[in-house]
Amino acid sequence: MEKKGFVYLLECQDGSFYTGVTNDVEARMKAHATGKGSKYVYKKGFKELLRTKECKDKSEACKCEYEIKQLSRKEKLGWFD
Repeated sequence: MEKKGFVYLLECQDGSFYTGVTNDVEARMKAHATGKGSKYVYKKGFKELLRTKECKDKSEACKCEYEIKQLSRKEKLGWFD
């Protein structure tokens, strides 16, 4: 059985948003907080996790990530509601 995937939205120290995919949200946030999650978040600084959504697998999570990245800043938060 394939692991579930998660798509998440986090806020950086400069107020910008970052959307990503993981199969372990807690571990991924620890990685971001220590500067090992992504180059973007490393440069901008991790502030907080804003939203997560569980998906049936990584493929679905990646499709959701793509969808979210097409949205405006305001729409991104609403996508998770």
